[in-house]
Amino acid sequence: MACVDVAECLGVPLEKIVKSIAVMSEKEDGSTTFALLLLRGDHELNEIKASKIPAINPFRFATEREVEEYLGCQPGYIGPATVNREKVAIFADRSVAAMSDFVCGANEAGFHLTGVNFGRDLPEPEVADIRNVVAGDSSPDGKGTLEILRGIEVGHIFQLRQKYAEALNCAYLDENGKSQIMEMGCYGIGVSRIVGAAIEQGNDDKGIILPPAIAPFEVCLVPMGYHKSEAVKAAADQLYGELKAAGVDVVLDDRNERPGVMFADMELIGIPHRVVIGERGLKEGQLEYKGRRDAEPTMIAQADVLSALKGKLCAA
Repeated sequence: MACVDVAECLGVPLEKIVKSIAVMSEKEDGSTTFALLLLRGDHELNEIKASKIPAINPFRFATEREVEEYLGCQPGYIGPATVNREKVAIFADRSVAAMSDFVCGANEAGFHLTGVNFGRDLPEPEVADIRNVVAGDSSPDGKGTLEILRGIEVGHIFQLRQKYAEALNCAYLDENGKSQIMEMGCYGIGVSRIVGAAIEQGNDDKGIILPPAIAPFEVCLVPMGYHKSEAVKAAADQLYGELKAAGVDVVLDDRNERPGVMFADMELIGIPHRVVIGERGLKEGQLEYKGRRDAEPTMIAQADVLSALKGKLCAA
């Protein structure tokens, strides 16, 4: 019977249910251990954490036949209160160890026990951290609470141990001068995943905000009326050539589009720096600059634009 069904049937919160997970550990020496892992009804088992308990490492989930053999009951009604502790090991999550008057299986089909307490109705269990964390749990440093967020696996570490080193006869001499096979590891970075992680970290309602190191271009030049104004075209081409000569990764948007379209496209793909070249500004000897994170553009003297951009790129 599922914990949710038990809680609904008895009219108690799911947090008052203790569920028992039956596992079997089979050691290399042939010994076996049957155990119950106790979790709160609203929590889930973390198999990696549980595998760190020496007495049951390694373990697997017990079969229905094994459950009936050790507990005399079919799965769905098992619990820790009426078991033979000489045959069944019990490990309780920390959250379970702190519970009182809880509900658990009675090891009899169709029955559960209520108001159960450690120390009175059953011996104190061995306590371990064996569950997945949930939002609201205290942080490890005790200074806050945990949140559950989506993440991207960017780096990979694989422990290869000695499988390939042995095949390659990759050995070293230890402090006693004895030859030993090396331990091997494999480390890698997911290049395409870095882009995804960067976009998750840097974005707004206009699009992407990429760091200069991985942006498609460092600077975009947006000329107003490139195909209509000789002055704008000449100034844009000159600045483009100067930036290229200085080693700046720059793109010149020479499309015959409206300014709003060009601005939106540059912001969408996350180019860090934008320079707008227009006839009005040229007459005043100024160009418009806007960083991708800037709220408003600023005017820079046309003669100083190259040095100003170099300074911003170096600062980044």
